[in-house]
Amino acid sequence: MKTPKLTVVGAGPGDPDLITLKAIKAIKNADVILYDALVNKELLTYASTDTELIFVGKRRGCYAYQQEQINDLIVARAKSHGHVVRLKGGDPFIFGRGAEEIDYVRQFGLETYMVPGISSSLAVPAYQGIPLTKRGSSESFWVITGTTKSHAISKDVAIAAKSSATVVILMGMGKLKEIVSIFSAEGKAKTPIAIIQNGTTKDEKFGVGTIETICNVVTEKQLANPAIIVIGEVVEKRVQLNSIFNEVIKQPEVISA
Repeated sequence: MKTPKLTVVGAGPGDPDLITLKAIKAIKNADVILYDALVNKELLTYASTDTELIFVGKRRGCYAYQQEQINDLIVARAKSHGHVVRLKGGDPFIFGRGAEEIDYVRQFGLETYMVPGISSSLAVPAYQGIPLTKRGSSESFWVITGTTKSHAISKDVAIAAKSSATVVILMGMGKLKEIVSIFSAEGKAKTPIAIIQNGTTKDEKFGVGTIETICNVVTEKQLANPAIIVIGEVVEKRVQLNSIFNEVIKQPEVISA
């Protein structure tokens, strides 16, 4: 009889190479993997052929499972199969509901573990050469969800707009006009802003402008979710990078668990 347990694992921002060895070990040892829409499916090749793979992903307007169903599924599969890995994009503790799922399953006696992932809020701007902090430009940064549980824009956006910090907004494309209005009201119409779609992947798309021009940029470049919004002077401080996807990098052998 296997011990019922849950490991919540961060899959990183999209590039399958941006995953930790500990995450790969967890995937290799999983009896069941529940994975989200933003998880790169290449990561599932690390799983055993005996592992049950269940897509439970959510995207705007399309839900394979409701959150309550996912919670119940974790418990049921852990009781019947043993080790459940909940594979989530980015880092599960940054707008990923990882803590909520752990809280839920603990009441059913499951052992619980967490493997952090590289957050898209950090990695996606970095792949475009945007430093979230830079001496003389930004001393701090905010990471905010653009859309709350009630589907309203986060009140923190208005607070962040008053600061000199870099502002990173996740899940904010549906609220872009409201975001522009908030920053414009603070006299920041000329503030640089970047939008990065499908960040760290070969399908990445990038648009840059100012608060007053970004809606036109989005239309011109046909930018849409999943995307990250970066607002602040650091957007103009981008460093020039060669595309990592043009480099042929020999991958090391993955350490077995």
